[in-house]
Amino acid sequence: MPKKLTHPYTERLAFERLLLLIATLLKYPGVGSPESVKCSDNKNHDAISIVKIHLQQLAQQLNIELPDNYPAVATLRKDLEILRRYGILDQRMYRWGYYLGTGALSTAELKVAFNALASQAEYQGDAQTRRIYETLSKRLRGLDMELNGEFFYPTRQHLNRAIIHTDPEEMAAKGENRDTLFHQLPLLEQAISQGQAVEISRTKNLYGPDHTGRFQVFPLQLIYHDIAWYLLYELCENGHLVIGRINRFNSHCYLLKIPARRLEKQRESLAKAYQLFENGWGLNLGEPESQLLELAGSLEFVETKVRFYYPVSNFILEGERRHLHQEIILGELDRNTGEYKFIEYHIKLPPRSLSEFIRWVYRYMDKAEILSPPELREEHRQTVQSLFNRYFYEV
Repeated sequence: MPKKLTHPYTERLAFERLLLLIATLLKYPGVGSPESVKCSDNKNHDAISIVKIHLQQLAQQLNIELPDNYPAVATLRKDLEILRRYGILDQRMYRWGYYLGTGALSTAELKVAFNALASQAEYQGDAQTRRIYETLSKRLRGLDMELNGEFFYPTRQHLNRAIIHTDPEEMAAKGENRDTLFHQLPLLEQAISQGQAVEISRTKNLYGPDHTGRFQVFPLQLIYHDIAWYLLYELCENGHLVIGRINRFNSHCYLLKIPARRLEKQRESLAKAYQLFENGWGLNLGEPESQLLELAGSLEFVETKVRFYYPVSNFILEGERRHLHQEIILGELDRNTGEYKFIEYHIKLPPRSLSEFIRWVYRYMDKAEILSPPELREEHRQTVQSLFNRYFYEV
């Protein structure tokens, strides 16, 4: 009677070994890379041995008993070949560690995410993202070669660039050290995700002498806007929501012995902050009293109207979603050109936003005229007069 053929993973131990190997590659993406273990000589680097160590550790965590010094490195090599045969691993070298597929993303989705990482690492100066990007770049070299360089090509890019030093490692390398809160980002992120209170300190405020010194706050979010990184936080003493440039705080940052709060409370405060963002213009969230009134729906907003003249009017018309509550009124048509001679931009804003709104209007120079409110119109007129005087009268 012919001997019945058996599958190489029929035995329980072999089957568990294969599943543990797959679980190890899922749980520790990049396992086996030279950087995943302190190795003084990369020439003698043995990736499979590192995989074996992690597999044995995972077996202990899952209370799966394995024989001593099991499995052998040669056995794991055969298992890896089985994973290649079934398409679980690709048929290529994994010089920078083993990983399975692209995780929760398809290749096309991962490319979009990779482009965003590259931009945030290079232009927004995010140190944590830079480290992740560098690691991921090494792991994905094989995939990029397989796609003839298409994967690494930056089809999408965000060019908004930080105008200040943001990366502590880069600062140290260039000898440009700064005493800023950028040195405490890991602690801040921990506090944000765990609802912990911290004490931070600001030694200067470019908008005036107020709001300097030490603050006890619940940090809510790190935000990149336009040219810089900001910290959104809530003051412990009165729940006042504030956003401040990270580089304007020094590196003083300590966890406080205040009971941490649940993430639901963090999300609730974050939602209030974004309500203020949507109401206003810019990043100034207002003083405590007016902020409370605004959140309660009791604050009177200011009706603001600006007339923009051709050709700037066309650019204003393009901004259909510049603000959620804007209204654009079309002006008179020029019969010769077919273009609008002017348009009017109407919006109701909280008083806290008028200073940032008028700075946006300034960029359009003589092609913008503020119609209301009267005090903003007068401020604009005086600014234009001061500019005129600087060019023609002042030395």
